[in-house]
Amino acid sequence: MRTPQLDALPPSDARWVEVDIADQRMTVWDGHKAQWHCLVSTAAAGPGQREGSGQTPLGWHVIRAAIGHGQPTGAVYRGRRPTGEVFHPDLAAAHPERDWILTRILWLSGLERGHNRGGDVDSQRRYIYFHGTPPDKPMGDADSHGCIRLRDDDLLRLFDEARPGTPVWLHD
Repeated sequence: MRTPQLDALPPSDARWVEVDIADQRMTVWDGHKAQWHCLVSTAAAGPGQREGSGQTPLGWHVIRAAIGHGQPTGAVYRGRRPTGEVFHPDLAAAHPERDWILTRILWLSGLERGHNRGGDVDSQRRYIYFHGTPPDKPMGDADSHGCIRLRDDDLLRLFDEARPGTPVWLHD
């Protein structure tokens, strides 16, 4: 596990998000006090930084953008834009090749130059998000293509509580 430097931690009263890839668990913190947690699904290919790897990047990030306010639960996104579709099993059966990005998107940007920012390790340019996923996809198991998948209820809560600018620490 890559331990954060104490001087890199957010202020003691600040909201921040931790994703423990080894445990497939997300925790929302206010300073040093855990507020809530849930299971997530990170990359089936494990942790890693490189573009095209299909891995979930490690290190300190920040929520760069929150996308989807006002969209219905289950809204389908392609290229960070709602398609006008709402997820349904019939839609999934008609498009079995899709990696479903649903409900909301919290787009991450790396904060550590050369580790998760810049060059071929840039999390933002890799389009790493928190996003919703179909109900039949596992939580607590690494199964994504690099992003952090959440159940809709957890994603909606995170979307309301972790605004752009919120620090996010991804570690294994």
